[in-house]
Amino acid sequence: MTSTLAPDGLVEPGFGPVADAFRANLADHGDVGAACCVYLDGRPVVDLWGGLADRPSGRSWARDTIVIVFSCTKGVTAVAANQLIAAGRLDPDEPIASYWPEFAANGKAAITVGMALSHRAGLAAIDGDLTLADIAAWDPVVAAIAAQAPNWEPGTAHGYHSRSYGWIVGELIRRVSGYASPGAYIAAEIAGPLGLDFFLGVPESQDARVATLYPAPNAAALDEFAAAAPESLFARVFTGPSGLLRYDDQWNTRLLRAAEMPSSNGHGTATALARMYAACLQPLDGMRLLSHDALDWATEVRSDGPDVVLGQPLTFGLGFALPPTLGPGAGPRSFGHPGAGGSLGYADRDRGLAFGYVMNQMRFDADG
Repeated sequence: MTSTLAPDGLVEPGFGPVADAFRANLADHGDVGAACCVYLDGRPVVDLWGGLADRPSGRSWARDTIVIVFSCTKGVTAVAANQLIAAGRLDPDEPIASYWPEFAANGKAAITVGMALSHRAGLAAIDGDLTLADIAAWDPVVAAIAAQAPNWEPGTAHGYHSRSYGWIVGELIRRVSGYASPGAYIAAEIAGPLGLDFFLGVPESQDARVATLYPAPNAAALDEFAAAAPESLFARVFTGPSGLLRYDDQWNTRLLRAAEMPSSNGHGTATALARMYAACLQPLDGMRLLSHDALDWATEVRSDGPDVVLGQPLTFGLGFALPPTLGPGAGPRSFGHPGAGGSLGYADRDRGLAFGYVMNQMRFDADG
């Protein structure tokens, strides 16, 4: 069932086509529930929500509905890491082992912070026999990463660290920031000061606001593709760690909502994503997340061309996806991150624009 509920919210004059496109997503293109937000020059010009947060109950998508945004979480984690770089507490050219001595094991002593942020660390697939409880517990996964050998010679190629990015960068954030976890850092230094409705690790008290995630109708085809070559980097990365994670209903469980996976399981609103990126471009309520100089450094291309995990071209800076990876609508100086199934958050430095889109019906389309 596709929802035809009319969207609610804000559309400033001149932005009617955005509202038309949003309505079409709900009425014609399979979205069940969704939200879209656009900031321009530091103020919201579009803030829309509509459809259903949950089909069986008929619960409508509300202004404060939150939903998993998958790899859009990587963009939030990249903001955190680049804040610490700008503050001099992390150095992209410094070995990770300088901050995390155990990481040096098994030939990883020379892997730098910058390699991890730009998917060049050679650690896309996580070794070790892990459980879902281990994934939720944090320490067993980072211990497994610290102990393993690289999948390829670090620095020689880039490959999408779909899950491991979050644990590696998140552990660095935890170790250098003084916060108990990367989620605690994000809450205190990013979400809290800006009033962002975003969580890395959803408290049980917020469960009633979370939209039910609906897997893509063709999600089984992705599993079949991975099963045909289970030892391939693609299969090990996209079902890992330990073949435990797939794009199915498990993301609706309390265990995976509560876990902190800084690559994958942030939950929030479209407004939170757009507002965060807007605050990277200029001060909002007196707070700017990243300076011009920090953005110049963060958005310098560090990985470009064919990706050894996905087999297609990807472009990354220090944690941020860069054009053309962000899609055709993003200008040449845009930065941000897409999320599996259709979510997206980014900023366009030339236009002064920040954008967030979230939804609960995943889609996997061959044309992106």
